[in-house]
Amino acid sequence: QVQLVESGGGLVQAGGSLRLSCAASGRTFSSYAMGWFRQAPGKEREFLATIDWWGGSTYYADSVKGRFTISRDNAKNTVYLQMNKLKPEDTAVYYCAAGGDGPLIETYHYWGQGTQVTVSS
Repeated sequence: QVQLVESGGGLVQAGGSLRLSCAASGRTFSSYAMGWFRQAPGKEREFLATIDWWGGSTYYADSVKGRFTISRDNAKNTVYLQMNKLKPEDTAVYYCAAGGDGPLIETYHYWGQGTQVTVSS
């Protein structure tokens, strides 16, 4: 069992940066691949980035490639999403998830409660 808590969301101007954190409980965190997703009002949840269990492999959605960076610190049971060059269309609730297969949302077993990111123009 893994419990996930996101933090770091907020209001930022277009072009700015935010770093989201996802703190995990449970001794098995380091064995899970982790992912970041987002959901804007009226839209389906969207895959953003994933990282394998040891942090050696990452994969990004085209919409965020080159702007967002996923990383993890297994010693701290935390996964991060560094978001740069933010755009108003990045406004959404951001979720971390554990235990899934790459970009396949339906394969993730554990989800956080989400953190709101709002980008003003």
